[in-house]
Amino acid sequence: MSHLPANGPKTLWRGGRVLSPTSPAATALLTDGDRITWIGRDEDAPAADRAVDLEGGLVTPAFVDSHVHLSGTGAALTDLDLAGTASAAEVLDRVAAYAATLPADAVVLAGGWDETGWDDPALPSYEEVDRAAGGRLAYLSRVCGHAGVPGARLDREHPEIATLEYGLYEPPYRRMAHRAARAAVAHAVPVHQRLEKARAALARAASLGVAAVVEHSVPNRFDDRIEPEFAGLVALGKEPGSPAVYGWWGELRSARKARDLGAHGCGGDLSADGSLGARTAFLRTPYADADTLGAQYLTAEDVAAHLMDCHATGLPAAFHAIGDGAVAAVLDGLDLVEPRLGLDAIRHARHRIEHAELLDAGLIARMVHHGVHASVQPAFDAAWGGPDGMYAARLGRERALAANPFSRLAGVGVPLAFGSDSPVTAIDPWGGVRAAVAHRNPVSRLPLAAAFTAATRGGWRALGVDDAGSLVPNTRANFAVWDLTAGALPDLSDPGTPAPACAMTVAAGHLAYTRA
Repeated sequence: MSHLPANGPKTLWRGGRVLSPTSPAATALLTDGDRITWIGRDEDAPAADRAVDLEGGLVTPAFVDSHVHLSGTGAALTDLDLAGTASAAEVLDRVAAYAATLPADAVVLAGGWDETGWDDPALPSYEEVDRAAGGRLAYLSRVCGHAGVPGARLDREHPEIATLEYGLYEPPYRRMAHRAARAAVAHAVPVHQRLEKARAALARAASLGVAAVVEHSVPNRFDDRIEPEFAGLVALGKEPGSPAVYGWWGELRSARKARDLGAHGCGGDLSADGSLGARTAFLRTPYADADTLGAQYLTAEDVAAHLMDCHATGLPAAFHAIGDGAVAAVLDGLDLVEPRLGLDAIRHARHRIEHAELLDAGLIARMVHHGVHASVQPAFDAAWGGPDGMYAARLGRERALAANPFSRLAGVGVPLAFGSDSPVTAIDPWGGVRAAVAHRNPVSRLPLAAAFTAATRGGWRALGVDDAGSLVPNTRANFAVWDLTAGALPDLSDPGTPAPACAMTVAAGHLAYTRA
């Protein structure tokens, strides 16, 4: 594989199989800067300044990961990841082994544990976490990112956190206490270290055929470094050879600040509720395993005020909403502003709901009415769906199997964009496509072409970028080359079909990754 820098002005990429709707026999494409200017057969190619041999690989539109947390992803890649732990004891053992490698003034900030698969669901105590961390500031987030366990030192240094909402005097922390505790520990990590971790996450994304990621950051009064971190993340995406970074700033009614920070939109992980795993997703009927509806973080009036602020500033809005009660609150807010803004303006803005896991026909119809994009994570169904997974434990079998109804959304015209919510689930775009094609409920499965489109062009459309995600002339040069010689997408409905390996990723005309 060529190691040319391939950063223009004119580069001919030849000797492959190009998945183009307008040129089905194409074996080459020409880029001029950040645009595709020609697609066709090798022998018909126009003159170029340089050429890159595709070595027979399949060229497809590159992926867009529509929901990531770059610094957290980088930390999971380079630091401590508690995914796969089978007990509280194993969590503590991993923390102790990791802490032993750290300086005395370091912090232990990790995540990924999931007690729903443990034989004994008891969580570590604050004192046990403190001892495992060697007395360092420590916080261990649940895999969903909506609950966690602090070390006792954090309680001693920030006793006010335990008094916040859901700051129970036994683990886990949830809601406001969880957010505050995690931020208080993260504050000790300098911005430059966070950005180095984010670089590792972007490098991993590029190696998997991802040309753009959508970062979701949320401010917190316990960590005044989040704003410069966010601005730094957006700047990383502007560096040649990096996947693009589109940022969402998750602060209520703060569109001007979001714009000044370089954000694409205001909201994103602006939470209307929490998570199913933490029992803070807001439901219209109680959980199956607890007498609660979860937690409503935003009212319809909050949503409406945020939408008005975003429209006044010219930014799109997005809301984290998992439960049907939270999705209904977002849609109620859209109903409130429709008479003031007009339906055309609302649809044109491309507002979005992140996750949107529990939906019925009425909610889906209202999403269609307002032109709302659904930014969804198929890997959630693969990890926790089905008749026996965590969703079934929280919701009961019937509601669990009805979760993440991708085919129903796509079938009536709700635009889909796929993401990972990494580090909640790993950046794995082909894995996301496979999870949508092989949804645990057969009636919710998507055809391969629709799933692939949601993972590529769908991500761009949700960002308001319509000249990307398809390999045709006069579009943005974002594509990936795979070790597939059949000239077609792999049959991922067959669990035995391996995910393609990425040979090359091109982002905005620049070579972002090439296999050694």
